[in-house]
Amino acid sequence: MKTKAIYPGSFDPITFGHLDLLKRSCKLFDDITIAVVVNPHKKALFTVEERVAMIKKATKGYGNIKIDKFDGLLVDYAKKVKANVIIRGLRAIADFEYEFQMALVNRSLYKPLDMVYMMPSVEYTYLSSSIVREVAALGGDVSKFVPACIVESLKEKMKNVC
Repeated sequence: MKTKAIYPGSFDPITFGHLDLLKRSCKLFDDITIAVVVNPHKKALFTVEERVAMIKKATKGYGNIKIDKFDGLLVDYAKKVKANVIIRGLRAIADFEYEFQMALVNRSLYKPLDMVYMMPSVEYTYLSSSIVREVAALGGDVSKFVPACIVESLKEKMKNVC
């Protein structure tokens, strides 16, 4: 049986930490969908369309992935695309507590769905999209945190926001 995984997130923007997990996940799963969440309760810097476009640029050359967007419950999306695994990253204890709760809720809503948690490589354990946005907003160099195509997108966005 093929293992179809979803890597969900806001990816606002995608970082080297996300890409680290994705590269390693590509070795473990047959098909991976990067699912960009549309969350009306969260103020995103980039539109969903911009995030999808940036992810496409950042993942060019990755073989077994596709990029999509979704809103609503993740389990409903997983059923729709017939996925049986959700990939999530864990950086710290605070991540674990939240992810543990979500895993239990998701399992109660859709039993066939398994959650796979991966730790980022050590150089990315501190990295988050919100930190990247903050550094970029303050004029800092984010090239250590995101691919060059994302650096350019952040610079353009910050010109328009500030």
